[in-house]
Amino acid sequence: MPKPKKFSAFTPYFTEEQADQVRAVFLETGEVEGDASVSDFIVYATMREVKRRQRKYNAGKPWPPVKAGGVRRGQRRMEELQHRREEA
Repeated sequence: MPKPKKFSAFTPYFTEEQADQVRAVFLETGEVEGDASVSDFIVYATMREVKRRQRKYNAGKPWPPVKAGGVRRGQRRMEELQHRREEA
């Protein structure tokens, strides 16, 4: 019997308007797109972007894994928010 996959947690920070749209898209399209939950939708969308960047910047190959604790945690600092990319 195969071992079940472990899940790792992230907490993305959305503006209120972004979060409203995430919920709206899930509510209106989640069933027909096969999303079991809002988290499922966010994971799918994020992994699509991961694959796009792998193709663009790393010859389509995955980078070496970065374990939990390998990146800074928490919301962005004020100076980082100035460069935040809001458009999709």
